[in-house]
This record gives sequence, C-alpha cells and structure tokens, in this order.
Amino acid sequence: MDDKTIKILFVCSGNVCRSPMAQAIFAKKAKEAGFEDVFESSSAGMSDTHEGDPCDPRAVLTCRRRDVQLVGHQARRIQPDDFVKYDLILAMDWEVLTELQQRAPAECQHKIQLMMRYANEFDEAIVPDPYFGVNEGFVQAFEYCSDACEGLLEYYEKKAKQLKAERAAAAAKH
Repeated sequence: MDDKTIKILFVCSGNVCRSPMAQAIFAKKAKEAGFEDVFESSSAGMSDTHEGDPCDPRAVLTCRRRDVQLVGHQARRIQPDDFVKYDLILAMDWEVLTELQQRAPAECQHKIQLMMRYANEFDEAIVPDPYFGVNEGFVQAFEYCSDACEGLLEYYEKKAKQLKAERAAAAAKH
C-alpha cells in the first residue's frame, strides 16, 4: 500500500449509478472525518456501454436529496493499470466481483472485495443494480453504499490517523 494515500476504486457494471454513488458518499464521509487528504477514491464500470456518460439522473437526484454531490462524473471502463494503482477495489455484486477476479493479475487478486463486506447495518452481500428498476432501487443502493462506506471508513480509521500524524511530523521537520 502506498504510504501517502489509501486508494480505493468502486466498481459496478456501467459506472453510471452504484459505483459513482459509492465514491461520492465515501468522499463526503472521508471529508467529514477530516481524512480527505488521506484517501483517493474513484469509480469505474466493467463495460464501456456508458463510457463518457454522466451519472444516471435518478442517482444524481437520490444523492442530492441526501446532500451528496454527483457532479462532473463521466463513466469509464476499468483499465488494466487500475489493478496496480488502487489499494482496494470494491465490487458492487457477484458478477462484477467475478469479472474483476478474471481480469486482475494474480498479484492484485487480494485487493478485490465485495463492497458490502464493510456494511454494519445491512446484512446483504451485494448492492443490487437499480438501473433497470424504479427510483426505490436507487434509494436502496444509496442506503447500502452509505452503510458500507461508513464501515470502510471505520476499518481504515487507524491507518488514516497514522498517515495524518506522519504527514504532520514530516511537515514539522521542514
């Protein structure tokens, strides 16, 4: 793991709803915790179907109603170098997890996990894809992602505090 930042990539099918929502939620929670400089997060999709597209308007609205901003996002497909660049790659569902495992080099397999592994409140294994459903699916996806992002932040809290302390000590020396 890079000793300067913790790099997290959220991955779903098309990168227009679940993964950008998760990334935006995580970025907001990290900022609120005072760790925005410790984490670097992004999102990607498994397919290039929506490449270059903005987020689904239903995802944007769901986030906006919960004070999370989803602006300026452009969908992108996961790239081979993402497996090396990121410390943790979080899949939204089993299909995405399987595809990530098939594409990742052997030395990067340990970085790939299901997003809901970090959830505290919900006992679900996956974040269901709301794309072909109704608005309630986006609300559910938001709630699941929010819970998992909270757990993710808790999981990395000690490491984040350590990185901030190391940076403060290094800055004091200069």
